[in-house]
Amino acid sequence: MGIICIRVKICNLDRSKCVETDAIVDTGSTLSVIPRNIARDLELKAVRIDKVRTGAGTVELEAAAAVIEVLGKQTLNDVWISDTIDTVLIGAVTLECLGLRVDPVTGRLVESFKMMYKAVRTLASS
Repeated sequence: MGIICIRVKICNLDRSKCVETDAIVDTGSTLSVIPRNIARDLELKAVRIDKVRTGAGTVELEAAAAVIEVLGKQTLNDVWISDTIDTVLIGAVTLECLGLRVDPVTGRLVESFKMMYKAVRTLASS
C-alpha cells in the first residue's frame, strides 16, 4: 500500500495554539506521535510516561492530550511525544476516534463506522 501522507491540524486543549503540518498515517502505531518541538510550540503538558515497543526496541515516551483534526473531523486524543522522530504519525486509535480508516485498494483515508457492542444487560432489559 505504501506510505499515506495527509494534512493534519493539531491543537492544545483550549485550541489557543494550533499547528498545521503533514503527517504519515501509521496504522501500526497505537497512538499518534508528535515531535517534541511541536509539543513545545503547543505547550502540551505530559500526563504520564508510557513504555512503548518500537522497531528499535522499547522506549519510554511522554503522553499528552491534544485535539487532532483530519479531513474536517476532530477528536481529543492522547499523543506520544517523541525526541527521535521529526514527523507526525497518526495512529490507529486516532483514526478510529475520527471515524476514518485506510482503504487498502486506494491507499486513502475513507469514512468508517464507529462501533459499540452491548457488553452488559441494561436495566430496561432485566
